[in-house]
Amino acid sequence: MAEVDSALAPVADAIEAFVLRGGKRLRPAFGYWGFRGAGGNDSDQVVTALAALELVQASALIHDDLIDRSDTRRGEPAVHRRFATRHRAHGWTGDADGFGDSAAVLLGDLCLVWSDELLHAGGLDPAALSRARPVFDEMRTEVTIGQYLDVLTQATGDTSVERAGKVARLKSAKYTVERPLLLGAALAAAPAEVGTAYSGYGLPLGEAFQLRDDLLGVFGDPALTGKPAGDDLREGKRTFLVAATLETADEAGRSDLQRLLGSPDLDAAGIAHLREVIVASGAAERTERRISALLDSALTAIESAPIDGEARAALIDLAHAATTRTD
Repeated sequence: MAEVDSALAPVADAIEAFVLRGGKRLRPAFGYWGFRGAGGNDSDQVVTALAALELVQASALIHDDLIDRSDTRRGEPAVHRRFATRHRAHGWTGDADGFGDSAAVLLGDLCLVWSDELLHAGGLDPAALSRARPVFDEMRTEVTIGQYLDVLTQATGDTSVERAGKVARLKSAKYTVERPLLLGAALAAAPAEVGTAYSGYGLPLGEAFQLRDDLLGVFGDPALTGKPAGDDLREGKRTFLVAATLETADEAGRSDLQRLLGSPDLDAAGIAHLREVIVASGAAERTERRISALLDSALTAIESAPIDGEARAALIDLAHAATTRTD
């Protein structure tokens, strides 16, 4: 990029900082242990190929922050805010926010392009790549259409538990756990029964991961999440937590939630009130119970899976980490 034009250096710096300054690395971790569990041997080539999942995640987050108009990510300015600030600092012409938005679209696209490049340039043999490619493609399709359904749900005001569950499965359950596991299994040429066991573990665990994310989006500590308190409420996310609240809240609570959800002017007092509504409705407790049930289902599946014992132990640890996290 520097050879093309020195003006591209800030683009490279922004992507490097975004990918390397934080994140839980869950997707490549699930991919790696999916590979090892299926009998694959550790190698730099496999690690490099699975690191492509971090670039897919970077693309998704950069675009997600733009869609949600989020100001921060991991305690730092979101990419569209970072480039809008750069525009203002240099006194460039035109709309600074429009420039930031355009930059975020392009940087997110660039991360997606690089995810392809990293997968194919990691040094794996063509046969392994041929097995992995359909899983990789399907995963990226699922997370993208899941994101669209999420946007559509906010636009239509659909607050059903069924729609919230579908969005969670596509945007998180399959993308975060199941598909990375199946990618690792494909790289290792795993038999069908291993893939079946991974799906039995990955789908409930991925849904539990998203439900924890929903709770953190409302009740999380900004110092740990890197996002403003109650950001999901301000953004109007139609999550399982919100859908469950609307099912069981009293009339006044339901009215307040419908009126305030998605308001860009929602202040700290409004967020505190909606938190009280959610807790009083029993939705927060219901979500915690759902997480526990899904975790139990995932652990039962992986404990009986026909995989390597070291990988099984790692996947059990990852399951607990994914569902008890605070960031």
